[in-house]
Amino acid sequence: MSDFFKSEIVQDELEVINDMQEELYDTMLEFGEMLPEEKKDHIERLQILLDKQRVMYTRLSLSDDPIAVELRQNLRKSVQLMGFPPNTDINTLFNSMNESIENLKTYVDK
Repeated sequence: MSDFFKSEIVQDELEVINDMQEELYDTMLEFGEMLPEEKKDHIERLQILLDKQRVMYTRLSLSDDPIAVELRQNLRKSVQLMGFPPNTDINTLFNSMNESIENLKTYVDK
C-alpha cells in the first residue's frame, strides 16, 4: 500500500465516501417515488458526498505518492468518458455536478 493510502484519515474518508456512494446509488432509482422531505434529504446527502469527493481529490492533487498520481491521472481520463473535452479540469466536473444538485433542489422545492 502506498504512503498516501496508508494514512488513517484517507482510509477512513475513503470508506465513508464508498459507503455513501453505495447507499445513494442503491436509492437513486427510488427518487421519483420519495416524499418531498426524503428527496431533500437525498439531495443533501448527494451534496455532502460531492464535497467529500472534492476534498479527497484535493488531497490526491497535493500528494506526490505514485499511486495517488496514477489515480489522479485516471480520474482525469474518466472525465473524458463522461463527455467532457480532453484536458478538462476535474473541478469543472465537480462544478457541473454541483450545478445538477442545485437544479434538483430547485425541482424539489417547486
